Amino acid sequence: MRVKGGVKNNKRHKKYMKLAKGYRGGRGVLYRSAREGVEKGLCFAYRDRKARKREMRSLWIVRISAAAKELGLSYSRLIDGLNKSGMIIDRKMLAELAVADPNAFAQLAKSAQGPAIAA
Repeated sequence: MRVKGGVKNNKRHKKYMKLAKGYRGGRGVLYRSAREGVEKGLCFAYRDRKARKREMRSLWIVRISAAAKELGLSYSRLIDGLNKSGMIIDRKMLAELAVADPNAFAQLAKSAQGPAIAA
């Protein structure tokens, strides 16, 4: 006797249809279109999780650079000075400081300049 796999198929179809909830037109109603849309959407989601990390890092760098320029310091000199002075602070926190607490950022920048340049 032939087994048609109805239970398995129904389960698989329901899984994709649940993921395709909210899609417009056939993509939200028809199984094949829904599966294609969901698989493509999952590929985009995976790709864009990586892209978001790159975009955020570049945003932090722009913010740090703008704040450093106000203090008469370039971004690269600031980062180099922080590394040489042994301060371990990531770009996310530096950008947060630059936006939320400019005075603390100014103190960090001053210590990054070192004694020779600051004097």
